[in-house]
Amino acid sequence: MPTQFSQSTQSLDSFAPRLLDWFAENGRHDLPWQQHQTDTPNPYVVWLSEVMLQQTQVTTVLPYFARFMESFPTVQDLAAADWDTVAEHWAGLGYYARARNLHKGAKQLVEIIDETGDFPQSLVGWEAISGVGPSTAGAIMAMGLHRYGVICDGNVKRVLTRWAAIDGDITKSATTKELWALAERLTPKESSGLFAQAMMDMGATLCTRSKPACLLCPLQDDCLAHAQGRETEYPVKAKKQPKPSKFSNALLIKDAGGNILWLQRPDNGIWGGLWSLPLQFVEKINGEANGKTTGKKQAADNAKQSNVPIDVRSNEKVYEAEFTTAEQIIYEWLAKNDLVTESVSHSLLNDTPIKHSLTHFHWYLTPHQLTIDSTKVVALNAKLNAAEIEFKWLTAQQAKDSLGLPRAMGKIIEG
Repeated sequence: MPTQFSQSTQSLDSFAPRLLDWFAENGRHDLPWQQHQTDTPNPYVVWLSEVMLQQTQVTTVLPYFARFMESFPTVQDLAAADWDTVAEHWAGLGYYARARNLHKGAKQLVEIIDETGDFPQSLVGWEAISGVGPSTAGAIMAMGLHRYGVICDGNVKRVLTRWAAIDGDITKSATTKELWALAERLTPKESSGLFAQAMMDMGATLCTRSKPACLLCPLQDDCLAHAQGRETEYPVKAKKQPKPSKFSNALLIKDAGGNILWLQRPDNGIWGGLWSLPLQFVEKINGEANGKTTGKKQAADNAKQSNVPIDVRSNEKVYEAEFTTAEQIIYEWLAKNDLVTESVSHSLLNDTPIKHSLTHFHWYLTPHQLTIDSTKVVALNAKLNAAEIEFKWLTAQQAKDSLGLPRAMGKIIEG
């Protein structure tokens, strides 16, 4: 019988049995969120782990997951926690929108449980939870509820594009549709949770981005990419444009006792809801200069130009986009009081900018410092309070111990 897929019907039908046999012998069975060895699965731990594992490796997630489970053993505990506590637990894991969605999702789940007595029991129900997409919802259905569910995350897409030699750009909707159709065709109606675990392990341990271990793969006999010797050419993805670079000063504004001013970032935008030093936008340039990618020396030179007074308000769009309300208030207050921050002494921190790479740009942060007397502290506090800004004066160690700090801020205060 003809098939719409590049592989034969026999290969399609034997895919799951081969993969499950391999997983039984060689798969990972000791990850703390795995539910395939229990008759009473807990969808909470699967949901939590799936959110953490988005764009993050297992080895990185393990200590964060353990800490979350210790502090928030149930979804009710997570929903009841204040945001600062959740942010502090997440700090350093990156992609902070996940943490905001996780906290919001916990509250949504508690409402559903209070109303129905249980977690959502359908794919549609889980997709309605903040931050849960089709693949995450499928994983929760399959592994967290032991029902039928299909996953098609990054690991799965890599396995499938290689096995079936799918040449389409995986960032395009047509290719996504093709991959989902293939994933649904291959996923067994029974044991879809085991199959999901096996696919994740295949992508994480054998069918890796570089140097895939094809000789150990249970699918090697009919893997089309392997037959062509083109394994690492899949998945096909449009070449990324060079990332732009952004330069900012990170202001260590201190009082006489050594306490530093910390601001809570707005919920929307970069590091939403976390705590940060006030940032002062310097300049933004393309990732290429004169045909060459901007290097470390160029980045340092650009950042060190920050000593030159810059009238950021000359470009209103840039000013509004780069400065939070709190930072605008601080910038104007410093200018009005003729206060100038200075590069941090080499005895404390190196003046070379700290490079912090985000999804869409590289961020070079140069620490600058300023100590103000108690009168000015009172005056600045009054300005921030009048604008209902969330701020705290804490030492570097106190901030590390009690605030949710982005990893970049940790780099700055650790020196």
